[in-house]
Amino acid sequence: MCNSTQTIHILNFPYPAQGHMLPILDLTHQLALRGLTITSLVTPKNLQTLNPLLSTHPLIRTLVLPFPSHPSLPSGVENTADIDISGNVPIINALGKLHGPKIQWFKSHPNPPTAIISDFFLEWTHHLAHQLGILRVSFYSSGAFLTSVNNFLWRNINTLRNLPVVNFPNLPRSPSFTAGHLPSLFWAYRELDPDTEFLKDSVLANARSWGCVFNSFHALEGKYLDHLRKENGA
Repeated sequence: MCNSTQTIHILNFPYPAQGHMLPILDLTHQLALRGLTITSLVTPKNLQTLNPLLSTHPLIRTLVLPFPSHPSLPSGVENTADIDISGNVPIINALGKLHGPKIQWFKSHPNPPTAIISDFFLEWTHHLAHQLGILRVSFYSSGAFLTSVNNFLWRNINTLRNLPVVNFPNLPRSPSFTAGHLPSLFWAYRELDPDTEFLKDSVLANARSWGCVFNSFHALEGKYLDHLRKENGA
């Protein structure tokens, strides 16, 4: 894309949960060490989480946008730490309302990003990147195995939701899980419900990203990393 790393500008967008933010901020640290220009997008109450990163790399810029409201979120909630696990669906939907403000920021920037690295819970940013004509990279804080499971579940959601045990015949070692052990977001889906239909569309968009980064390594999850490469035609 560019002849020099000094001209590469990346927009980094963490999901506001500690288990998601810290791994992607560590990746941001590694990219900053290599001289890339980086802007990290956060909402006001999450800015403090960036303080260690910003003190180490003062050239990293921040884009602080107001956290959009959602009828299912109490006022002031901007992080999953402020609400239980049921808050993920409305938080994901609320952050989706940043699509417009990000377009405006991008168009007004003298050196706009050439790529977006965003959390796998922020899958809608794939559509944003496509609209802007730039690359989107999905960041997975939870590894390749869960990603393989999620991909299968959401691609076959209508046939799997009523099963007491779900088998994964195409995954390495063909695991199976009882319904209660499946990811909570999968069970949150309700057909024709706008919030969870948005979630489903977003999850499926992850596989269409230009690339993926996993918080993992081949010696640990090689079989599942290879499975995802094959599944996505890489």
